[in-house]
Amino acid sequence: MTNSTTRTSTTPSPGPRAGRRWGSPLWGRTAFGVLMLPLLLVSMDVSVLYFAVPAISADLAPTGTQQLWIFDIYAFVLAGLLMTMGSLGDRIGRRKLLLIGAAAFGAGSLLAAYANSAETLIAARAVLGIGGATLMPSTMALIRTMFSDPGQRAKALGLWSGVMTGGVALGSVMSGLLVQYFWWGSVFLVNLPAMGLLLVLGPILLPESKNPNPGRFDLLSVPLSMAAVLPVVYGLKEIPSEGWHTEYVLSLTVGLFFAYLFVQRQRTTASPLISPALFRGRGFGPAVFLNLLSAFAMMGSAYFTTQYLQSVLGKSSLEAALWSLLPAVLVGAAAPASAALVQRGVDRAHVVAGGFATAACGYGLLAVVGTDSLWLVLIGAGVLAAGIVTVMSQMMDLGLSTAPLDKAGAASSLLETGAEFGGALGMAVLGSIGTAVYRHGIPATAPAPAHETLGGALAVAQQLPARTGDALITTAREAYTHGMQAAAVAGVVVSLGAALLAARALRGVTVREAASE
Repeated sequence: MTNSTTRTSTTPSPGPRAGRRWGSPLWGRTAFGVLMLPLLLVSMDVSVLYFAVPAISADLAPTGTQQLWIFDIYAFVLAGLLMTMGSLGDRIGRRKLLLIGAAAFGAGSLLAAYANSAETLIAARAVLGIGGATLMPSTMALIRTMFSDPGQRAKALGLWSGVMTGGVALGSVMSGLLVQYFWWGSVFLVNLPAMGLLLVLGPILLPESKNPNPGRFDLLSVPLSMAAVLPVVYGLKEIPSEGWHTEYVLSLTVGLFFAYLFVQRQRTTASPLISPALFRGRGFGPAVFLNLLSAFAMMGSAYFTTQYLQSVLGKSSLEAALWSLLPAVLVGAAAPASAALVQRGVDRAHVVAGGFATAACGYGLLAVVGTDSLWLVLIGAGVLAAGIVTVMSQMMDLGLSTAPLDKAGAASSLLETGAEFGGALGMAVLGSIGTAVYRHGIPATAPAPAHETLGGALAVAQQLPARTGDALITTAREAYTHGMQAAAVAGVVVSLGAALLAARALRGVTVREAASE
């Protein structure tokens, strides 16, 4: 086994074109389309329950705690197992793990669709999280295997980023349409045809790849990684709505403690789950951190814009979901354009810094919205998302290109775990800023629920006399908009800081086609 450390220019000379069989245009496009199916469904499952909750509540009668777990267990299990599954794919084969994950995802979908109790649905969502944790790093690692030509790989990863981002928005719309015409279980059954297609075509179209000398699998690192990820994600997820309570700060502290133990384990064990060798090159560390910052910006804005469309503008859930698809028009062009710029010789540092600067412009538009600014919010969200997808696609390309081929699964999982942390951190920090400004804008004499959330204010306003209720609604919507503006200003600062950091950290960093075979 050899490790190449030769550095090439920012625009390396083209390598072999996409492989043997999948190198032909029809075969390659079909294979890539099959590979994107699981990614689309995994991202859709993040938001697919948005409109199904009322029907689920009426049918299964979950408690408040059970309802939260129906929502949250999927994301928690997925985030906690990403690093484990990425490393496992390097050992047993990424295609094999992808197919195992597809079978698990299909089984979880079937169980969820016909769940007859809240407990069964929670268990099914956990199975879906396990399947999702195998599918996400496997798809990215297989792109690294299939597309050895840098230009092709950059375009493929740009599409990967676009599918991942668009799937979250599409999931809520799909949920609304299905629940309107069918029963709530149909939101899960749509997964089955796609997973069946993957199981049939995957062995034919997709290449197998794995580390030929992986070493033993470090079982102790698995619980350590989960103990590091889950408490941090849980604490960051709850802080925006519940505040910096002792239990959430303690959860963050426990997670960071286990993160320290996990890092120490990786540095000292002979066969680490995440090899420290990944960080020896100049490109991988910045790629992980800048990808984290991009997720921070993306999820921090999504936390506000979704509720703005529904609770400030008064759109129905389905209307809000349909309107939120419009920003995807800009997103669809961003990643291919950035890949083309890098291929034509533009310094990647400038492209990534430009992406963050574009995101800052999007946040700048959100910082001047009023209580009736539909188009300004949609344009701001679109500009912001376009900038962030530019960054994400470039950081994934840089991270995978500089990681050894035999560790592509571990590298993919670390990039995605960083994105999970960044998204949770964005919601926590920007959400806390917005919530603090909102609460400051609510009169002290208002009922207690109005001080907690905008939704609480709208609900309690319905129980007050007309004039008093209308006044509270107007005040609450203005307070929420002011909170959104304050969070957007913070987003501008973070995005501009990230742009400066990218320009500095990526200066002189050239793509190193690392291979270890």
